[in-house]
Amino acid sequence: MKVWTRDVLREFVRTKLDGFRFIVVSNREPFEHKRVGRRVECSQPASGMASALDPVMRACGGLWIAHGSGDADRQAVDQYDRVAVPPEAPEYTLRRVWLSKDEIEGHYSGLSNQAIWPLCHVAFTRPVFDPAHWRMYRRVNERFAEAVLEEAGNEPTFVFIQDYHFALLPRMLRNARSNLVIAQFWHIPWPNRQVFSSFPWQEEILDGLLGNDLLGFHLPQHCQNFIDTAGALEARVDQAASEVCRGGHSTFVRPFPISIDFDEHSAVAESEAVAAHMRRWREELSLSGKLLGIGIDRLDYTKGIPERLRFLDRFLEMHPGYRGKLVFVQVAVPSRSALPAYREIDKEVDLLAAKINRRWRTPFWKPVILLKRHFPAVEMIALHRLAHFCVVASLHDGMNLVAKEFVASRTDGEGVLILSKFTGASTELKDALQINPFSIEDGADAFDLALNMHPDDRKRRMHKMRETVEENNVYRWAVKFLSALADIEFPEYAGERPAALQVAV
Repeated sequence: MKVWTRDVLREFVRTKLDGFRFIVVSNREPFEHKRVGRRVECSQPASGMASALDPVMRACGGLWIAHGSGDADRQAVDQYDRVAVPPEAPEYTLRRVWLSKDEIEGHYSGLSNQAIWPLCHVAFTRPVFDPAHWRMYRRVNERFAEAVLEEAGNEPTFVFIQDYHFALLPRMLRNARSNLVIAQFWHIPWPNRQVFSSFPWQEEILDGLLGNDLLGFHLPQHCQNFIDTAGALEARVDQAASEVCRGGHSTFVRPFPISIDFDEHSAVAESEAVAAHMRRWREELSLSGKLLGIGIDRLDYTKGIPERLRFLDRFLEMHPGYRGKLVFVQVAVPSRSALPAYREIDKEVDLLAAKINRRWRTPFWKPVILLKRHFPAVEMIALHRLAHFCVVASLHDGMNLVAKEFVASRTDGEGVLILSKFTGASTELKDALQINPFSIEDGADAFDLALNMHPDDRKRRMHKMRETVEENNVYRWAVKFLSALADIEFPEYAGERPAALQVAV
């Protein structure tokens, strides 16, 4: 088994991308500066995308362009809106783009998360298609295009765009500059052709994405859905090559299941800091003599938080002997709380947790502990280490890195992962207890199996999942993505382009 490390990725970039600048673009920034009393603190926000890309950027160096959202972000940058990160030992540069309140509401809260997000997730939430949101979405994409072009200058540059916030950006860059290699990773699912046809600006979105040289998704099915959707345009589709050609330009569409820094995560799990937090959690949650189940998610309607609480309620109905013995901790990090759909799921989770606790509680115990705030990674890893099982019940998810983080945390070989079959992670983590999150009986039975699984079976399953996550870590994901450019011919780079990005993966 080849070992994929930060050093391997760094050497790959040094030898294969020599002569190219490297720019990552995302809406969410990897570090934000916030005022805490009279001090300014720099921290990493809660974001699966940012946490996955940060170790890649530390290995590659280069520049990351993102929206500056921290209340002290302007205070931290230089005259060019740049700051070196991470602050304690800088390894790359963060360039911040400033957005007005109207731009944030129209681009991020509006079209991105009230239209594209629900459209791409089969979670039965109606999308909102507001022309004003569309205009602001296009405007913000233009703002980021200006920042990329300013940073790239006249140098050959590799631009790596992240996610659904910038579907128009690739075409804008393609039309403006020929010395750019443009690739994009779409972190969420892509719906089937019929579903996407409801999007009022579908041709503009597809044309924007076909400005990429390479477009990546988590799963082959997402790739196929996109290719089928693109076939509705005046475009030539080569199914065998997974290629779409429009206006004389080809876009290659490939699956790249994203992952985490397994070695770093496992090392933190073995640290004294995690051990200290484990002791604190035991005391705060009164876990002596108790069994622990956990869920860790953003407070989002796609994550299946009400569903897993209903699993617990049904489980206690079926197995009342666990009353007073099982504690279920749900960490629900507030997210997009200005949007009506998110306020509704917040209220639903509160009411359901209270109802279950009223039904089952005893004078010294309650089954649900709901924690609605962001915790540092070290505290979440400590919770992973204490849990008898972890539930990932997403109704639809591109990948879900919480599942992989739980597996990486279990250096002791213990713990059971209960995993929705509608997550991308389910295609890799075959030894999880896979469930239909829409079935209460399925979920309740998985709780029972997780708590009563034979120790040998439990360890065997965890060992196999750890091997999978270790081998397919975030550095392998990055190298595979970059090396896929070896399949692409760039006639305009004759004599300039680096050697073929070829590596055994």
